[in-house]
Amino acid sequence: MIAAVPFHALGQAGSPAPSPQPRTLSQITVTATRIDALAFDVPASIDRIEGDEARAGRAQTNISEMLGTVPGLQARDRQNYAQDVQISVRGFGARSTFGIRGVRLYVDGIPATLPDGQGQISHVDLGTIGRIEVLRGPFSALYGNSSGGVIQVFTEEGRGAPQVQFDVSAGSDGALRFGTKASGQSGGIGYVASISRFQTDGYREHSSAERNLGNLKLTTKPDDDSKVTLIANSLSLPQADDPLGLTRAQWAANPRGVDPSALAFNTRKAVHQTQLGLVYDRRVDAANALQLTTYLGRRTTVQYQSIPVATQANALHPGGVIDLGRDYRGADLRWTHQTRLLGAPLTLVGGVAYDDLNEQRRGFQNFSGATLGVTGALRRDEKNDVSNADQYLQGSWAFAPQWSLTAGLRHSQIRFRSRDQYIAGSNPDDSGSTRYSATLPVVGLMYAASREVHLFATAGRGFETPTLNEIAYRSGGGTGLNLGLQSSRSKSFEAGVKTRSAQLGELTAAVFATGTDDEIVTQTNVGGRSTFQNAGATRRNGLELGWSNDYFDNVRAQVAYSVLRARYADAFTTCAATPCTTPTQRIAAGNRIPGVAPASLFASLAWAPPLGWRAGAEMRYVGKVYANDANTDAAPAYAVAAAYAGYKLQEGPWEWSGLLRVDNLFDRRYAGSVIVNEGNGRFFEPAPGRTWLLAMSATRRF
Repeated sequence: MIAAVPFHALGQAGSPAPSPQPRTLSQITVTATRIDALAFDVPASIDRIEGDEARAGRAQTNISEMLGTVPGLQARDRQNYAQDVQISVRGFGARSTFGIRGVRLYVDGIPATLPDGQGQISHVDLGTIGRIEVLRGPFSALYGNSSGGVIQVFTEEGRGAPQVQFDVSAGSDGALRFGTKASGQSGGIGYVASISRFQTDGYREHSSAERNLGNLKLTTKPDDDSKVTLIANSLSLPQADDPLGLTRAQWAANPRGVDPSALAFNTRKAVHQTQLGLVYDRRVDAANALQLTTYLGRRTTVQYQSIPVATQANALHPGGVIDLGRDYRGADLRWTHQTRLLGAPLTLVGGVAYDDLNEQRRGFQNFSGATLGVTGALRRDEKNDVSNADQYLQGSWAFAPQWSLTAGLRHSQIRFRSRDQYIAGSNPDDSGSTRYSATLPVVGLMYAASREVHLFATAGRGFETPTLNEIAYRSGGGTGLNLGLQSSRSKSFEAGVKTRSAQLGELTAAVFATGTDDEIVTQTNVGGRSTFQNAGATRRNGLELGWSNDYFDNVRAQVAYSVLRARYADAFTTCAATPCTTPTQRIAAGNRIPGVAPASLFASLAWAPPLGWRAGAEMRYVGKVYANDANTDAAPAYAVAAAYAGYKLQEGPWEWSGLLRVDNLFDRRYAGSVIVNEGNGRFFEPAPGRTWLLAMSATRRF
């Protein structure tokens, strides 16, 4: 939603003529700011990852594989397909025990984050990704609720002659993936259709999973001034075993093992999702354009947890099986106007967005008689609705040859409503509702010191409501939603520099500071079920560096480095055990926010000629990560390396490629992620040792 005007098109009075360069860097256009603009000209921290580059040398099973080159973003593969990938941006989203929250997700302009702020991105077939854009800093707030950062995935569009691609890969721990994709253009309609199947036995005991994906994207231009895009996808996760976390002692004894409770209750999850979206773009005239995005979908989830039978003896307990049926829909109407103000280019963007979620939440006992891990008696039944209505307006004004001012304002209103349908005995009617609203201003200034150096500074406000999952339970054992949770409010500041040089490549650097009030924190987390509360203030300060350069046309080097100081500014109390009616454990001001690494580094070197041999190497370092608010336990820092080699061959209409990849080359033992504030001390989710992957692909062009 940021409107940016390319500085390279404005000219610079008085600037010396640039000296001839032996090589010209390609211009990278981004749209995560809601309007086409050169990333170099946007007054914000933003990265674009090309789909082919992201897939090269990788397994294509988790989006976390593709995000290592983005500074400030931590993406962790938990080796647990029942809990999805763990993603945080500048510390936002780190507390999420499952799914992705605190970070807004979009796929082809369609929200993958629901109106309550909870999202997931497992329905995307990585083989169809055209590019990924990641927006960080104050301007992320212009996407509304829960915008610590914004990740936009854009899938490929069908163009040119038809082609069909077949992929197969196999690897350690029984990993097996099959995929096929058809793309092209026929009769004025571009199409990309793909299906894939992935299965794994899992690195740890009781961690097998199966996932099936189907994606379809159709594009057509009814006339020269309009474009219609239809997107449909389907996700089926019939069963993903949940190995839960391990205590430090269990991890040390057997990193492949599980806690006995995971086996006793057969902890697992099943997910099914179907979604349909439509995007209509219309150029009204030379100065005005409209875009309408609308979508709807359904997602069902059944999760078996390890809640002890004795705990469920309480007549008010909601049981150890969660059964969710979610229907969601939404629309976004946006207007773009290009004009001039005082003789200088001005771009305005305004719009309205509405999203709605209807949830049927039921809870059952996770036992029947003496049999554990099955669906037992009904213990909870309610209908929950969440909706948001947002309005936004912003503009970018290139008021001088070397200066651009960008400002925006978004108003968000989110409504939660619950209707209790399980009123039995001492279990009362827990129906209720609550509302959250916020007005979010953002302003940014960019100065083009030269054609190769741009400086920027931004400031803005953001907010984050609790999600339905975060208000679903009360720590004291009471029934109904925890409607007393408040939204958190933040103020963010950022300053940075972007440089482009044919000799030195592209370098971005940014410093930032974010202060948050009423931070939502974990209060209890036992058996896979969490409750939450508002703490006091938190502070997140950091530095991000990103660099990339191409050598000899076929060699690319990349480095992403981040430093993040995330701490509680106020003391608060939390629960030391469950059930918990009154928090008693004091968390001192100055403690580090758990789940956040204070430093991270990613570096890669890839040699990828169009045909023939290709190879690459990667290194990743992640600092020590505290596992709880008390800072009494932590996952140690680690550094791991990976390498791959492959070959690509062209024979007539066929293109063949093969790949061999080895991860964790030196067989390091480390925790890939932590479960924040896990009440039994089962914080650690061990990462695999040395693993291998063999992949082959064949493409037929017609």
